[in-house]
Amino acid sequence: MEGRRVKAIIFDLDGTLIDSAPDIHAAVNRTLAETGDGELPLDTIRGFIGNGVPVLIERVIAARGLDPARQAAMVDTFMRHYEADPATLTTLFPGVKDAVEQFRDEGWAMGVCTNKPEAVSRAILDRLGIGSFFGTVVGGDTLDVKKPDPAVALAVKERLGATVAVYVGDSEIDAECAWKAGMRFALFTEGYHRADDVDDIPQDARFSDFDVAVAIVARLADELR
Repeated sequence: MEGRRVKAIIFDLDGTLIDSAPDIHAAVNRTLAETGDGELPLDTIRGFIGNGVPVLIERVIAARGLDPARQAAMVDTFMRHYEADPATLTTLFPGVKDAVEQFRDEGWAMGVCTNKPEAVSRAILDRLGIGSFFGTVVGGDTLDVKKPDPAVALAVKERLGATVAVYVGDSEIDAECAWKAGMRFALFTEGYHRADDVDDIPQDARFSDFDVAVAIVARLADELR
């Protein structure tokens, strides 16, 4: 219908909806173990997440002082381990399930914008019982570009048929993507951001508890009227 306002919420995945660092950490260390390259701690790997698998492995290589020429082979090995079972240790952040149910009940369209491969992202969402809430998932291999390129977030908005979209994420990458896409950005502070101070991340609002996410996102959307 012409003039109908369709509001959407675009979620980042890792560090926003899901705490996936333990499974990513396990796959990284299995990759390193295959060639006797040691291990890295969970907190280190958590700080490497967000820019997609190639960048993750690039940071692993730098941290272990390995030959950069090994990146492509290590990406393949990592994906073999990770895709074998990507949600053994991964969990939803507290309050996520209730929040997406409320968004659905209030008529929001929802999509996921992530640098994780699309198929793996969908498999994890389904495994955790929330896949059906999302009208689309645009992953790091869906388009020819990754976040923070705004084309990723804009593709989610277009696929949802939205006229208004609010982006929810946990990192500097998400903030940049939202800004470039012309979207309001709500920062989930308990995720995988790299900044020591969340005030350093551009944002229109922030929250640490999904119990208040619906009200915050609704306010940001109303400001776009």
